[in-house]
Amino acid sequence: MATDKVAETVIVGSYVEMETEGKANDMKTRFSKFLWHGGSVYDAWFSCASNQVAQVLLTLPYSFSQLGMLSGICFQLFYGLLGSWTAYLISILYVEYRTRKEREKVDFRNHVIQWFEVLDGLLGKYWRNVGLAFNCTFLLFGSVIQLIACASNIYYINDNLDKRTWTYIFGACCATTVFIPSFHNYRIWSFLGLIMTTYTAWYLTIASLLHGQVEGVKHSGPTKMVLYFTGATNILYTFGGHAVTVEIMHAMWKPQKFKAIYLLATLYVLTLTLPSGAAVYWAFGDMLLDHSNAFALLPRSSSRDMAVILMLIHQFITFGFACTPLYFVWEKAIGMHGCKSLCKRAAARLPVVIPIWFLAIIFPFFGPINSTVGSLLVSFTVYIIPALAHMFTFKSSAARENAVEQPPKYMGRWVGTFVINTFVVVWVLIVGFGFGGWASVTNFVHQIDTFGLFTKCYQCPPSTLPPPLPHGNATAAPPPLRHPHNHTHTP
Repeated sequence: MATDKVAETVIVGSYVEMETEGKANDMKTRFSKFLWHGGSVYDAWFSCASNQVAQVLLTLPYSFSQLGMLSGICFQLFYGLLGSWTAYLISILYVEYRTRKEREKVDFRNHVIQWFEVLDGLLGKYWRNVGLAFNCTFLLFGSVIQLIACASNIYYINDNLDKRTWTYIFGACCATTVFIPSFHNYRIWSFLGLIMTTYTAWYLTIASLLHGQVEGVKHSGPTKMVLYFTGATNILYTFGGHAVTVEIMHAMWKPQKFKAIYLLATLYVLTLTLPSGAAVYWAFGDMLLDHSNAFALLPRSSSRDMAVILMLIHQFITFGFACTPLYFVWEKAIGMHGCKSLCKRAAARLPVVIPIWFLAIIFPFFGPINSTVGSLLVSFTVYIIPALAHMFTFKSSAARENAVEQPPKYMGRWVGTFVINTFVVVWVLIVGFGFGGWASVTNFVHQIDTFGLFTKCYQCPPSTLPPPLPHGNATAAPPPLRHPHNHTHTP
């Protein structure tokens, strides 16, 4: 109990990242802080919930069609619980690291602590390098997915431009996130983002129920192992959004209060993902196997257009969430992280956006790319590595005795914690990375074989051009062969 009080005293400290001391506390400053500068428990909850659901809301019905209704619901509940547990572990390790460093009089003013630094401080350089590689690669592709989702969604409002062109446009728009300094400054964006996804989730639910089941609807899933584990890893990806947990905690005034926030955020997210995924699958069934974006099957209306627009704005916000930690890593690599000029930091961050833009154009496979990233990157980044790191950090009796946070009694203290961690590592390694990796990579390669890299308009319906009029005695040439617009499942 005494150690908890010491930890709170040490951690709260005088953390005022990127604030200028001595500012006049006038009405304009207070209003700016209200909208722009968050650090409360509520800010962290909004950030976690808003970041977690994102564009994957639109691909969960696709996962239901691969898994079947029962497995779809069970995997959401299971991975939601698993994700909340590993987010809790990350928060414990962050508190442990920061407390140790601040007892050594290390000042974190104008320095954002990141996951790889926590691993470095607690376990050494090898862990730091592994954590940095997985975390950065996951966040890179997480940003890519948001960009792909923007192009996929806007196409359902305006199909005058192909999806690749829309990717160019939204890549430029998302590049403006370089001007957002840190997670403190997502206060209003996180709040609005959650409202947007809440509207979209309930639009999908209500619109599907009002639409009713399509004629001859079939619910045959699961039918193939490849599809089954592809769907499961998409849900693994859904509840693996806590790669930015450390950055969100560092933006809090009292980071030690984070412990239950991710679980509470997950519980709210489940109220969005379960009804929407189940309702869309109930209405359209196996048709979803060929439509990874739920918007594709719902008839166009003002409500659908509003949902598309809100998701576009939210994907811009989520792009910033995924990319901001990459900005921090890049700033530290080039020595700009301590710079107080926002414009200089923004200019230094721009090179990070370029490879994201390029990869979104190469791999525009909205839906299948989620499962691939989930199995190969999320499985290690936010499940296996945190569980192993927690076990190795507290493997000695001295470390357990002096730990800042003791495991709760209802979890079985240290023995129970080690058992749960071992289960997480084994399950995710075998099911998530093993079977999930095989299935998602097989499906991803199938997309490349079918559509090719740099495809101009992934899953777009074939254009219906009128046949050319005969000219003189010339015989009209047959129309060119086109790929069918839907190839998301393996034959």
